[in-house]
Amino acid sequence: MIGAFTFNTSQRIVFESGSAAQLADHAADFLGERPFLVTDPGILLLGLQSSCERALVETGRNLGRFEKVAADPPRALVDEAVEAAKQHRATSIIGFGGGSSLDVAKLVALLAGSNENLDEAWGIGNAKGPRLPLILIPTTAGTGSEVTPISIITVGDEEKRGVVSPILLPDIAVLDPLLTLELPGPVTAATGIDAMVHAIEAYASKSANNNPVSKTLAIEALRLLGANIETAVFSPQDESARGAMLLGSMLAGMAFANAPVAAVHALAYPIGGTFHVPHGLSNALVLPHVLKFNNPVAAELYAEIAPILFPDLSCIEDPANRADVFAERLAKLSEKLGLQTSLRDVGIGEDDLPKMARDAMKQTRLLINNPRDIAEKDALEIYMAAL
Repeated sequence: MIGAFTFNTSQRIVFESGSAAQLADHAADFLGERPFLVTDPGILLLGLQSSCERALVETGRNLGRFEKVAADPPRALVDEAVEAAKQHRATSIIGFGGGSSLDVAKLVALLAGSNENLDEAWGIGNAKGPRLPLILIPTTAGTGSEVTPISIITVGDEEKRGVVSPILLPDIAVLDPLLTLELPGPVTAATGIDAMVHAIEAYASKSANNNPVSKTLAIEALRLLGANIETAVFSPQDESARGAMLLGSMLAGMAFANAPVAAVHALAYPIGGTFHVPHGLSNALVLPHVLKFNNPVAAELYAEIAPILFPDLSCIEDPANRADVFAERLAKLSEKLGLQTSLRDVGIGEDDLPKMARDAMKQTRLLINNPRDIAEKDALEIYMAAL
């Protein structure tokens, strides 16, 4: 029997090469006269946003821009972006870039549109809105942020904190494979593994809202990602592979937006928050070890999806054995793609692990979804295995 569930996603999705340059047409219903672009310095350096901006200006719109977004964006940066949007008298917010830019854009749309207090919006379902019209344009194939109701911000020196609400889902998500052609190999690899993690964790999520729609999306996401990640990394100008990665990332985002992620993300956050390791790589470093920890209760689920990423694993009949090999093959995939594979590789030592384990336990909204209950001592053992 299928249990009750709720499924939310973005109102409109456009997938088309060159669609960013046609934003004035695709998003005409939402832009207003004074759109405000939120992005980062790397995007400006590559000029990825130029065709989009040119199209908006040519239609007579007064375009504002905030280009200071950094990885693991801090609270102060969000406050600065919100103030800039208010000063511009923004009629809409456009998030353009990787997951950090999209996450900041979500909060700018919320806080500039409602004057809500961010401290009252943290957590699940606490954001009240309204928000300004919101358009999200990803330039990486990893976070799926363009279809998730989540914004993650760094608070204080290290803590990651989230606002989770359907209010943060954009009015339109624009997926343009051309924007990802210049993505460096290591970033392509890390963000691609990140998207795989979203699909894997959504499929096995213990959330009461895990549902057939999310599972179906996770399966298709893994099929697209598994078949194209190596081509995207090693033949970066392959537009077909880039498009498949972008679509796979979005489908994985839809899946975990409704069947939330779990311990891989919870243990990855201290790696990113404390040591400023990119989020996708942080996930990749702990993924195989969390899966092995979960196998005593989740092997059947992992065994179901293992052949989607690695078709030859279908010959392994025993679910527990197939799930173990699945975890090992994911570790080998990261190595093959040129990613660091141990915590030591990113400057983390054994003395750092106890604090990381304590910090991971703060991610209760994620840990509650893990197939197997995880305590601080378990987190420490997982980190030790990843060292």
